[in-house]
Amino acid sequence: MSIQKLSGLAGIEQMLSQMRAVVRAAGMLDGQAEGTVRQADAAQGSFASELKRSLQQVAALQESSYAQAKAFEMGDPGVALNDVMIDLQKSGIAFQTSLQVRNKLVTAYQEIASMSI
Repeated sequence: MSIQKLSGLAGIEQMLSQMRAVVRAAGMLDGQAEGTVRQADAAQGSFASELKRSLQQVAALQESSYAQAKAFEMGDPGVALNDVMIDLQKSGIAFQTSLQVRNKLVTAYQEIASMSI
């Protein structure tokens, strides 16, 4: 039973790694901001801070893609439809990934809560 929980935690860590890769691939963080975030994470080093940072990145990605979509709707000549669609898909995937992480965390919490001592 405890082996399954460990594999669940490894799965969550793997999911967080994938979330970070998606955000980096989307170009969310510039070099200076990424260095600052890494320093803060190294100082805190907790799972909660990592989760919070990932959720903030997903929210920023969504805000950016929605702003780009609005600019396209307003007729901004510098915004192409294909870029808007790709960015909206990236933000959707990032959100779905964070939703799956939340579901895994809730499942792990329920399993721990139901254990008899």
